[in-house]
Amino acid sequence: MAMTLRLTEEQERALALLAETLGVSKHEAAVRAITDAAARQVRDDRVRALSRQGRERYASLLDRLAQ
Repeated sequence: MAMTLRLTEEQERALALLAETLGVSKHEAAVRAITDAAARQVRDDRVRALSRQGRERYASLLDRLAQ
């Protein structure tokens, strides 16, 4: 699927720097950045959900420990 990505000059420079650092094309750098960001978001959401579940499950114990 093809798409156009419109970037500011600052974003263009950041993408070029990322591509150079990774030793890949700007296209590949953008694809990797998107994939990494998506994976990070999914992982963070899962950690938040597990934390919430743990706090709910052990609420009474946490309250006693806080006293």
